[in-house]
Amino acid sequence: MTPVFLDRFHKKDTNTVIESPLDNACVLETSLGALYEGDCLHLLPYVMDKSIDTVFVDPPFNLAKDYGTNVDDFRPDPEYVSWCKRWLDECVRVLKMGGAIFVYNLPKWNMILGSYLTEAGLDFRHWIAVNLKLLLPIPGRLYPSHYSLLYFTKGKPKTFQRIRTPIERCRHCGGEIKDYGGHRGAMNPNGVNLTDVWNDITPVRHWKFKSRKRSANQLSTKILERVVQMSTCKGDIVLDPFGGSGTTFDVCERLGRRWIGMEIESCDVIIERLQGKELHPHKSGDYVEG
Repeated sequence: MTPVFLDRFHKKDTNTVIESPLDNACVLETSLGALYEGDCLHLLPYVMDKSIDTVFVDPPFNLAKDYGTNVDDFRPDPEYVSWCKRWLDECVRVLKMGGAIFVYNLPKWNMILGSYLTEAGLDFRHWIAVNLKLLLPIPGRLYPSHYSLLYFTKGKPKTFQRIRTPIERCRHCGGEIKDYGGHRGAMNPNGVNLTDVWNDITPVRHWKFKSRKRSANQLSTKILERVVQMSTCKGDIVLDPFGGSGTTFDVCERLGRRWIGMEIESCDVIIERLQGKELHPHKSGDYVEG
């Protein structure tokens, strides 16, 4: 097999991250990464073992949404779980020791996928609840108001950068919402430690954040910024096998991380996003302790 392009990721030695004859699958290259158009189950086997620092996965949720002709988002439950396990196996294989994997999905599925990652020998770090009301109330059940973001590592994490978030204030009066038990004066001036419940993520609805050519949901850049900043350093490699609208790659470009992207449908929206720079990132007051 011949190296495609990722020799740039290892300029000091002869190793490559991807070995593949899939030159035609690469639809975009930047100074930091490359985007492949195709089924991740066909592309992932060409990624070398233990070559990726962080994997972020946001697959279809099996909600019968129309993502395009190449995506089956309405499978029987056992078939969907089996499909997820296939790409999870590949993601675990390509992850470096100490690397991190994040899986964004409904709690219904992440309960199963988290158990599978544990059985695969990965270390559970967090079940992050992203408080985001995008679903409708379901009769006879509690109103589902959060998405699950699993955070696992392959052994002890080689990178964990602490993130602090701004002290919450009332949007009406501007006053601080909590008194922190009377110890406000002793708190870190850079903010409070990021928790595993993220209440400050807003839906991506405004056109300055979202491509008009994509009707499906898009992730806030704030989620990906936290994932990338928490688990990687500049120059590390991030893999996203379900590229969607390209949020992961946009964040990597701005934060100086190298990346590999895959998307089974047309990548035109992603390419326009990375080349045009017309979409804005969401504002973030996070402080990263280096």
